[in-house]
Amino acid sequence: MRVSYSPGYVAPLPAGHIFPMKKFSGLHDYLIAKNIIQPTQVFEPKMVDFVNLSTVHTQRYCSAVWAGELSRKEIRRMGLPWSKELAVRSRLAVQGTINAGIMALQDGIAGNLAGGTHHAMPDYGEGFCVYNDVAVAIRVLKQAKWVNRVLVIDCDVHQGNGTAKIFENDFDVFTFSIHGEKNYPFIKPPSDLDIGLPDGTGDLEYLNTLSDALDRIFSNFNPDIVYYLAGIDPLETDHFGRLSLTKKGLEERDRIVIETVTQKEIPLVLLLSGGYAPTLNETIEAHAIMYKTAVEISAPYFH
Repeated sequence: MRVSYSPGYVAPLPAGHIFPMKKFSGLHDYLIAKNIIQPTQVFEPKMVDFVNLSTVHTQRYCSAVWAGELSRKEIRRMGLPWSKELAVRSRLAVQGTINAGIMALQDGIAGNLAGGTHHAMPDYGEGFCVYNDVAVAIRVLKQAKWVNRVLVIDCDVHQGNGTAKIFENDFDVFTFSIHGEKNYPFIKPPSDLDIGLPDGTGDLEYLNTLSDALDRIFSNFNPDIVYYLAGIDPLETDHFGRLSLTKKGLEERDRIVIETVTQKEIPLVLLLSGGYAPTLNETIEAHAIMYKTAVEISAPYFH
């Protein structure tokens, strides 16, 4: 299984910042060390072109991020301090998701060892999301006629407000978000299907709800490609999650999504999205579950 990754995915943050920036390089190293991904399967993206970025984001915003001209209010809303390294990593990660989509169309399944930045809006970033990589990747592939109908399965604990808003009038893109109802964002633009779960929801209720939702979606919508935002923040140990999934439940969640899509022979793109486990190592290990599961499920297809 091929994946996108660049050492440039890691940008400096102030000491004590809650966002686990080093998880990107840590996940890459972990997957290689555990023999889940081979070094020859890792492909380094270049920075996304502004012409592709502007299929979703305004020219003003793209320029402001690149030139360091965001207002203090915009930086505060984004949740990440501006640096040139952050501007570079944001463009690298978007191209990583574009590339993962192309690789998935060729191979059946592929991933980006970043991505899933679903809170970013056309003219501003928020919730640790600078650009909406999923939205840009979808627009680029649709414009190139590589795909027509696209499904976004967003299992991050926070509703994918940016993605929902961007595609609210595009009936060829189906956005599905299963999230904590009382969690951020507090204003949730409607996805095509939103399932808001109460605080403390555990494995059984979560997994049954997810399975039923996927059955409903695929009975009415036949996508050319699926983007899976596999946030690990539904874990009971997450700083911000407020749901109560165990690691076993998280693994079963990933298995349900990946098996459902691959058995239908629909290309699948794997993305990290959020996760704020108590330690960096726990965050990395939880993100690795999806890739380990994907390799196990897709092994028969790759010889």
